[in-house]
Amino acid sequence: MPAPIGSFSKRSWRRYKRMNEMELFDVIIIGGGPTGLACAIEASRAGLKHLVIEKGCIVNSLYNYPDQMTFFTTPELMEIGDLPFVCEREKPNRIEALKYYRRVSDTYALHIRQYEKALAVSGLDGNFTIETALELTGEQRSYRSRKIVIAIGYFDHPNRMGIPGEELPKVSHYYKEAHPFYGRDVAIIGGANSAAITALDLYRHGAHVTMIHRGSHLRPTIKYWILPDIENRIENREINVHFQSVVTEIKFRSIRIRSLLSGEEQEIPNDFLFALTGYHTDNDFLRKAGVEINPETMKPHFDSETMESNVRGIYLAGVVIAGRETGKIFIENGRFHGGQIFRHLK
Repeated sequence: MPAPIGSFSKRSWRRYKRMNEMELFDVIIIGGGPTGLACAIEASRAGLKHLVIEKGCIVNSLYNYPDQMTFFTTPELMEIGDLPFVCEREKPNRIEALKYYRRVSDTYALHIRQYEKALAVSGLDGNFTIETALELTGEQRSYRSRKIVIAIGYFDHPNRMGIPGEELPKVSHYYKEAHPFYGRDVAIIGGANSAAITALDLYRHGAHVTMIHRGSHLRPTIKYWILPDIENRIENREINVHFQSVVTEIKFRSIRIRSLLSGEEQEIPNDFLFALTGYHTDNDFLRKAGVEINPETMKPHFDSETMESNVRGIYLAGVVIAGRETGKIFIENGRFHGGQIFRHLK
């Protein structure tokens, strides 16, 4: 029933009228990664009117991976929508993955709005409003939907170190390729897979590489074919390493390093620094939508069977459910969340 005009200002009434005239989707999926696309496929199969909102290009995180990256998994475990993923070798590379997910999008004629960032979700189950802004122009838009699926990733939110100089242009939380760093002094903070792969790639392209890791040794979870390679480079002093150490300050031409054992500090030459310290999901966005976050684990509240959050009608899918344990949710298991969600919706 329409609200009485007298209960609104003229401006509020115009907004109320405009909102009720807007197209109503059955489900809007926020996030266009593999999990978001898998959810959109399930929505399409269920005959639901859907829309995917993605702030970058489709599978934006995969696009921002290193250019020559090869995935640790097999193509079968990256498949969505029962569409075969065919590649040349046992493990697919970045280019093959991007091509595959473009083909998925075309095959299922998914409705995707790229380069449009979701700013806020409001409303109630059956009548949600999503406010967005176009990344290229800043133009703001609004959409209505009966249900919401939040399938955002974490790659866009690096874990900051909070040290002086972290904002210098020579510092990056992302690694793409080695060529620009030939002959330069490059430091890498971290001791897991990404740090090891980056160190090896830079070393083999002529960079002078130093690793800084707060642990006493490299992470044992580094892939079995990479770990002996990086350990041999360290043993042969082809790659320098400071274990049980942290960077305390980043300067234009150097960095300061403190030993966690002795407390002593030293300054070493440095041209570029990669802080591969991990990433986290956008919990602020979830909180604004009303989703409760556990302050210790940083995991959102959701039903593991239905994937519905504590906010009725808002569902969570993919790595957004992982909290601090981002290493436990991958494409391999996140791709099935859409099935759980849409079984519940049916």
